[in-house]
Amino acid sequence: MMTTKERYNKIIERFEQEMPVAETELHYANPFQLLVAVILSAQCTDKRINMITPELFEAYPTPERLAGAEQFEVYEYIKSVSYPNNKAKSLVGMAKALVERFNSSVPDNIDDLLTIPGVGRKTANVILSVVYNKAAMAVDTHVFRVANRLGLTNDSRTPLETEKTLVSNIPENIIPRAHHWLILHGRYVCKARRPECDKCYLTDLCKYYSDK
Repeated sequence: MMTTKERYNKIIERFEQEMPVAETELHYANPFQLLVAVILSAQCTDKRINMITPELFEAYPTPERLAGAEQFEVYEYIKSVSYPNNKAKSLVGMAKALVERFNSSVPDNIDDLLTIPGVGRKTANVILSVVYNKAAMAVDTHVFRVANRLGLTNDSRTPLETEKTLVSNIPENIIPRAHHWLILHGRYVCKARRPECDKCYLTDLCKYYSDK
């Protein structure tokens, strides 16, 4: 019977072997663009977001330009994503917040990030992890599912529980990469409805697989 520490160590070691490079699949050139892309990506695929952001970024290359836009104008660029009305409102509100309160820069701490329209805890943690390389664990549906299946979180019931458990058990310097390991593994292998266990390199360490 593996201890929790042994399970974490072995799974981290396996991910390091199998996925040495793990990073966001969203396309962006600066922190502002990543924040826009992450807000848009809620309940939508990164592939879809990457299809629409080039024109959006060309039209609104800075927080100032986006802050000066009307919601209906932004909507036209993002209407193919999920919840475009809400997201258009969030993007304009986010840009205004950056311009008015943060000198047009994306904050580097969770308290400030959480005051920005459209930014919840998951989005804030993505920014902290990807832009600022901080030990922040963004828990989306993939991370939540994969962490539970692997036995890393012992049936956590909320994203916050999952976040706290993962952060307390993964070495700080690895957390930004671990976030992407779990997302990418969930996206391409450990899928929600039909996990592809035959393609998985973690089955010998996986609680879900051993319980099947």
